Amino acid sequence: MKKESFGIILPLTLLAYFLILMDNSIIFTSSVQIGESLNLTDTSLAWVSNAYTLTFGGFLLLSGRLSDLLGRKRIFQIGLAIFGLSSLAIGLAQNASMMILARAIQGIGSSIIAPTTLALMMDTYTGDMRTKAISYYGATAGIGSSVGLLIGSGLTSFVSWRAGFLINVPLILLLMYLTHRHVVAKAGHKEKIDYLGSFWSVAGLA
Repeated sequence: MKKESFGIILPLTLLAYFLILMDNSIIFTSSVQIGESLNLTDTSLAWVSNAYTLTFGGFLLLSGRLSDLLGRKRIFQIGLAIFGLSSLAIGLAQNASMMILARAIQGIGSSIIAPTTLALMMDTYTGDMRTKAISYYGATAGIGSSVGLLIGSGLTSFVSWRAGFLINVPLILLLMYLTHRHVVAKAGHKEKIDYLGSFWSVAGLA
């Protein structure tokens, strides 16, 4: 009996999910260096994390609905592009305003990537393959956070805190290429989206 293969979709989605987990860990390990480098106050440094959390949580449900409406592949590519560009902006940030704004935009990208990666796996695999894929997805959550701490500490100590974010750029370009080549574009479902509710969810968190 021929053993089934996960193909490219599983490693593609797990790598994308890993990147957003790793970046959050890097923020924790590099916060002191970031604050010193950009001359951030304690309040500004807190907002480096808060801005991301605000947009990630606020846009998470909307992002999931948009992938249903417009198709997984298109929304996933948009999420990757937003995450990659914001990572570049964070790595090049010269002041508090630029850093906080870029982190807020990165949160939007992550809010798209997180649910869409899981949706892509659900669409691609069935039965035991789906169960295994989800278990790998769950394991990535723990591994991503732990490895992110090690990578963040290493890059901050031996290179710079900026490297932890700039490293995302080539990886995102690779993911976008693989998505373009291997993910099948499927039509979305015509569903109503509560844009007003999404706005108030973000406003309420703010």
